[in-house]
Parts: sequence; structure tokens; C-alpha cells
Amino acid sequence: MTEAIDGATTPGLLAGLKVLDVATYVAAPAAATVLSDFGAEVIKVEPTTGGDPWRSIAARPGMPETPHNFAWTLDGRNKRSIALDLKQLEGRRVIRRLAEAADVFITNLPLRARPTLGIAYEQLASGNDRLIYASFTAYGESGMEAGTPGFDTTAWWARSGLMDRVRADDESLPAWSVPGMGDHPSAMAIAAAILMALYRRERTGKGGYVGSSLIANGAWANAVYIQAALCGARFPERPVRSRAITALRNYYRCADGRWLVLSLSAAQQATAWPGFARCLDRPDLIDDPRFATPAARREHAQTLIALLDAVFRARESVDWYRRLADAGLTAALISDMSEVVRDEQMRESGAFVPMPGAGGAELTVSSPFWLGGEAKRTPQPAPALGEHTDEILRALDFPEAEIARLRAKGVIL
Repeated sequence: MTEAIDGATTPGLLAGLKVLDVATYVAAPAAATVLSDFGAEVIKVEPTTGGDPWRSIAARPGMPETPHNFAWTLDGRNKRSIALDLKQLEGRRVIRRLAEAADVFITNLPLRARPTLGIAYEQLASGNDRLIYASFTAYGESGMEAGTPGFDTTAWWARSGLMDRVRADDESLPAWSVPGMGDHPSAMAIAAAILMALYRRERTGKGGYVGSSLIANGAWANAVYIQAALCGARFPERPVRSRAITALRNYYRCADGRWLVLSLSAAQQATAWPGFARCLDRPDLIDDPRFATPAARREHAQTLIALLDAVFRARESVDWYRRLADAGLTAALISDMSEVVRDEQMRESGAFVPMPGAGGAELTVSSPFWLGGEAKRTPQPAPALGEHTDEILRALDFPEAEIARLRAKGVIL
């Protein structure tokens, strides 16, 4: 894997690509963040009244308590901010000029509002036929619910069936999602659509309209079970943990109170039982007729779960994990957030990368892929609202007097 580079001094793969992020909250802006990681120049266009609401999400009740604006630090990185009132005619003229000079326009603003704000695809593409217009919605752009507002908790998590299917058992309550849980994976779909459109533009010279939605990404995330349902499948009862159908795909509490999840594949369950028993320091289990074959272990699953509960409580979780990993058996420690941020493999694999100057965050979460021979830029701190308004307008040849006039009228901040 390549090392991160300083985006201020070294161009990335997408250097020179001009992206307008005219979106709010998470999925669509996060797609722009992914492009920025590889060198794209992203201008964040925000309303003059408070900016993107994602700026303030970290301070809301129920969120993790910290003086640092962690959500904006993550998704606002590498961007320049212009505060612009699109409800005013002169604001719409500014966005049109920005779009005429852009390669990519990303928005998730309501479909019905876009023509009024001057940002519908037809309005912008008429002035720039190379523009790639990326549209993101909650429920798609056709059908009776097109244009219905939604968040990842509703359109991605609840509507897809995931909220139901991840319950521990049929007696558990539906599980709530965490912020951005569906948005960040959905951002990858938007980024992929943009990159495919860029590839097409290389061939044809023309931009175009691309899009994605939370409901489509939720369906893709739960596609295996949805396909089963589409095929008329009957879903079996989900028993409580102690009555699971297999003991070797289950989770166990260790001596330090931490949970470890076993996830042995069908092949491992068929062949690795002797090695597993030796990992547990229980060679006596190898030839125990209740557990000697996969079928026998399924028949006596409750007995084996109770036995493993006692075994795993005898040692600390890290000890068990290392023993199982050394034996080539699939397992993982179930981490809480304090453990995730101390995970050395996250750092060493590039999932976490340094973020100098971010104010309270020495590291940030990187976009989840890399290209051999291409380095990502070192993440730059997220901008203040309207921090780059004047700089961006000067680059469009706006005179200083015109910038001052627009600010006096409240068109810009």
C-alpha cells in the first residue's frame, strides 16, 4: 500500500478534477470526501444560514460527548467552503458560474426544490455539457415515494429489512443504527457512479446524469436475504444465543468480560474440530461422540454452547483470540469504541490515517480503498463556514467590489 502524501505539495490521481458538493448531511458529501482523498478539488457550497446541518450534529443530545466537532472533522476534510444563498437570483447566478467551471456536481437537495434553486440537471448541463451531475435521494427518483425525505435510519436501515434481521433473536427489539451507518457505504456507490461517468466522458467527451439512493443501497447491503425472500424463502426462527443452531458460529464472554465471536466456516467446522479442541486445552472433546462430527455438534449444540461458555470464561479475550488466530480459526474480538481506536491493525492497514491540524483529532478514518502506485493526500482540516468564499469568487474573476456587494446583500457570507 502506498503512503499518504501532502496534498498541498503533491498532486493526487484526481488532481485537477473540480467537484461541487452542494449537499447536506452525510452520503452525498461523503462521496465528495472520497474524491478529495485522491486529490480532487472540492468546493463545499453551503447555505448562509448555518451551513450544512452536519456541522452541528456532534453537539446534539445523545451524541458522544466531546468538545471536538468529530462528524464535521470526518466528512468536511479537504474541502473549501463557500456560503451562498441560492434563494436569491444572484446566488443562483454564482452557482451557475461555478458549475460552468466544474467537472462534477453532487447534490441531495430535494428534487422539487432543485429547479427553484437553479440546480436541476437540465439547468446546469445546458451551460456545461461535460458536467457530471450526481444526484442522491432517499427513495429514488421514480415511483410514488420519489422525493419523500428520509435518512439512513429509515430508508437504508429500516426499509431494507436490516433493522429486523440483525436482531439477536426473535425476542429482541429492533436494533437502532449508528450515525452514518448507511450513509458512508452509500457514498461509495455515488463515488463509483461518478468515476464510471468520468470514464465514459473520456470516451465521449460528454458528461451526464448519475445517481443513487439510500433505499437502493439498503437493498444491496441486505441483498443476500432479500434475494432469498424474492425466491420465496421461509426464514427460520432465530433462537436466543444459548439455543443457537451451531456453537461454532456464536459469541462467548471471556474472563475479562469482553465478548469473542466465533465464525467458523462450513469447511472449518468439517475439518478443524481437533485443532479447535486443542486450542481450548480440551483434547478430550476430539473424540467425544456428541461433538465428533458437524451433524453431532448441531444435534448437541445447546450442550456444546454451555460447555464453551465455561471454557471461554477461564481466559482473557486477547489470549483466546491469539490462540484461535494462530490455529487459523476465524474469530474476532467484539470491540467497544474505546477498543476500536486502540486497534493497531486499523493503523497499520491504513484504515486510520494521520490528520494534522484538525484540532483534537490526530487521526481520521480513511476512505476504504487504495490504488497501487497512487497515494492519498494527507487529510486537511474541515473548513469553517464560508472560509473560502472570497478566494473561490476571485478565481471566477469576480471583482472585489462585486464580492463586497454580494456580501452586503446577504448573497454570500
